[in-house]
Amino acid sequence: MAPKYRAILDNLTSKVMQNYKIEPELLDKFDVKRGLRNADGTGVVAGLTDIGGVHGFVVSEGEKIPERGRLNYRGIDIKDVVAGFQREGRFGFEEVAYLLLLGELPNESELSDFCELLAAYRALPPGFNEDMILKAPSKDIMNKLARSVLVLYSYDRAPDDTTLKNVMRQSIKLIARFPTMVAYGLQAKRHFFDQKSLYIHVPQKDLSTAENFLYMIRPDNKYTQEEAEILDLCLVLHAEHGGGNNSSFVTRVLTSSGTDTYSAIGGAVGSLKGPKHGGANAKVMGMMDDIKANVKKWDDVDEVSSYIEKIIRKEVYDKSGLVYGMGHAVYTLSDPRAEVLKEHAKSMSLKCGRDAEYNLYELIENISPEIFNRVKGSTKEIGANVDFYSGFVYDMLGIPPEIYTPVFAISRIVGWAAHRIEELSGQSRIIRPAYKSVVVGKPYIPMDER
Repeated sequence: MAPKYRAILDNLTSKVMQNYKIEPELLDKFDVKRGLRNADGTGVVAGLTDIGGVHGFVVSEGEKIPERGRLNYRGIDIKDVVAGFQREGRFGFEEVAYLLLLGELPNESELSDFCELLAAYRALPPGFNEDMILKAPSKDIMNKLARSVLVLYSYDRAPDDTTLKNVMRQSIKLIARFPTMVAYGLQAKRHFFDQKSLYIHVPQKDLSTAENFLYMIRPDNKYTQEEAEILDLCLVLHAEHGGGNNSSFVTRVLTSSGTDTYSAIGGAVGSLKGPKHGGANAKVMGMMDDIKANVKKWDDVDEVSSYIEKIIRKEVYDKSGLVYGMGHAVYTLSDPRAEVLKEHAKSMSLKCGRDAEYNLYELIENISPEIFNRVKGSTKEIGANVDFYSGFVYDMLGIPPEIYTPVFAISRIVGWAAHRIEELSGQSRIIRPAYKSVVVGKPYIPMDER
């Protein structure tokens, strides 16, 4: 940027800093629900949903009482869902997608038809990869995914049709195509920005979503059955998390305006990109790399505790004061997704020879709540959330960090689609919360008097 324009921008920025101030006491005066949260940290009830249920506490006589976390998909406990398809030796993501979209478990024939439909839609439209992905690559795959979703509007014969049948068609196509768009976006990034060879693998119709994704991101197409099963589990655990999470709520807000599917889902991708939402697992990995580099003895409780305390006191790492992967907006004592994933992280670490790293994760999980509460003077119950272990699992699978959040999106598109359909089916009012104006009245000043 030329010095003249930099100076102009600096001046504009200084004015913005002066004129964008809401005094904190006004928030309390007008009982503003910051972050759409009540004073006790619970979320403001903005709607009803029959898709996913998230339970982490009960409120009794106005008091928030922590409980072990539970997550259900259409009323079925997520742990029962996982146990069910794993016991039968099947992949589960497609079954979960059917369950969340349709509201019931499929029988064998229905699941087969659904999988066949997904397989038929996995390939991108003719010319899309060349024109949209390879000619306009991005260093950030979430940015590439959001743009790709929006561009699909131009390839749709009825993009603005919000009838149920058409939105179902669009939703199933997006569920099928998200892995392909992420895989190709990654290959383009590696080629154009990392100077690596370009591999564009055509999705295979006889493979599951997890298998196809590993097939497409690896130069030699090779993966093990266990690797595919672990990735499939990750997709199942991330597919849905109630209507109140940021990206699902974005989907419902945009849907309530009457906009098209691609605009609604594109907005959800933008929401998930944020480090406070879908980008959290990458932040966990960055924090863990910092801890591993600065703590000499990973099994020394005192040394690890001392460093965690420095993180909380904003002295080291990114100085945010956050122990990434610890705590959740709803879960208190435990996150059921983290409990399931932790078991597999442990077994994988033993096979990969990375059990010392796993033990460090477990140690941090165990000691962080006490340190946090001691330093902050709090009594809040916090536990590890799913992001605490998911990045570690992805790393052991050889999945590069730049697609940790896109993998989340590959899974969560199912929940977004279900919430869009539910919003279209049962609601008729645009979502419009109130913002109270606190600006002080002032007169207009003529130009020659300014």
